[in-house]
Amino acid sequence: MSTPGFIRLSDELADLDLGDARLNRRACTLIETLGQRPDQSIPAACGSWKETKAAYRLFDADQVTAQKLLEPHYHCTLERITAHPTVLCIQDTTELDYTGKSDIQGLGTLNYATRRGLYLHPTLAVTPERLPLGILDCWSWTRPWEQGQESIRWLEGYQRLCEAQQTLWEQAFDTRLVYLADREADLFEIYAEHRRQLEHQEQAADWLIRAQHDRHTVAGQKLWAAVEAAPELGRVEFNLPASKQRPGRKIVQSLKTARVTLRAPQGHAQRQPIAVTALLAREVSPPAGEAPIEWLLLTNLDVTTLDQAEQKLSWYLCRWQVEIFFRILKSGCKVEQLQLETIERLEPAILLYMLIAWRVLFFTMVGRECPELPCTLIFDDAEWQAVYIVANQQLPPKTPPTLNDMIRMIAGFGGFLNRKGDGLPGPQTIWIGLQRTKDFALAMESLRIAEQSGCG
Repeated sequence: MSTPGFIRLSDELADLDLGDARLNRRACTLIETLGQRPDQSIPAACGSWKETKAAYRLFDADQVTAQKLLEPHYHCTLERITAHPTVLCIQDTTELDYTGKSDIQGLGTLNYATRRGLYLHPTLAVTPERLPLGILDCWSWTRPWEQGQESIRWLEGYQRLCEAQQTLWEQAFDTRLVYLADREADLFEIYAEHRRQLEHQEQAADWLIRAQHDRHTVAGQKLWAAVEAAPELGRVEFNLPASKQRPGRKIVQSLKTARVTLRAPQGHAQRQPIAVTALLAREVSPPAGEAPIEWLLLTNLDVTTLDQAEQKLSWYLCRWQVEIFFRILKSGCKVEQLQLETIERLEPAILLYMLIAWRVLFFTMVGRECPELPCTLIFDDAEWQAVYIVANQQLPPKTPPTLNDMIRMIAGFGGFLNRKGDGLPGPQTIWIGLQRTKDFALAMESLRIAEQSGCG
């Protein structure tokens, strides 16, 4: 894995162009302020009425939009992507519930008419080792919307990813982008778009999508039956995380794969059939009373060996990273508690918190994937030294601690006990600890200044 670089939230907005240098500076200052206290309201995080008014003026400016704020981070993400041979670009949708905040103008209905809010649909770039590199794209919308039009977000998300893939190719980078999504993205339009892209340009993003529809093949079979008839390549074991619907458990799945040609849906604008690879992963001997865990994955890539099948399945399991990202955004950054008057003000604020949530997830994963790297790749001297002094009650060593040790000390400020059987720290303890880290560093700097001035 490539070494991660030093990341500050303001660096992600360094090339921001809002048409006003003062707004650019204000956005960089505000994201650092909110990032230090992501679970606080905007007034509490800003600390003064002057700074709070400045934040509200920023969100009130017509030229400040979520897409404008995302643009410089997109370029930073693309730069990080070039250090990796394969990057998974995960798309998913979540709802943001603002029921009870009827004073926010422009909200729509959610799944019930009495619930108010909006929908968020980002593209999160992660490595196959689950290190999050950034956010490449983001849709947000409200209902009611024209029936059938919401599915466009999946197709347009893939098209934008193809644009990024072409850009990488033109700049002589070998990175392959893989569009990764769950069943709602099982759209024939995406499969046809891949072919159309290759007809008009040299490169197109690969794709791996969980099947929802039991489509017809040109051979006269249905999709599921065609793959079930294939010989078993082998079996794979992994631990399935717990969810609201089920406890976590160890999973053993059989793997089968087949190359099939799908017929276009009746009346579809794209009439030509599409050849795809189908990979069926089905749980063997599930617990009594439990339905087997089964996924049928579709991809444009060839899968003929057990190693290739295991790789594609491991890619799909990376999709859970976006679920963790949403949890950080909602529970850690508390974006559903934002109090802003209009959706035009709300959306830029959400985007800033999305960058904050991404960085928390980055810290969570980088300590796991690159544990022996020096912590100075992520933290400056004032930060790691302050953390070390508070955590260990002794002066810091000349040699900085490893990234893993630093992350564990920070998580300790958030309640992580770091006992032998505790495993790895999670996002919640890390985001709490990061807030206290800034306070410790500030206190140490204040003490140093006092000593230098003779007041200590």
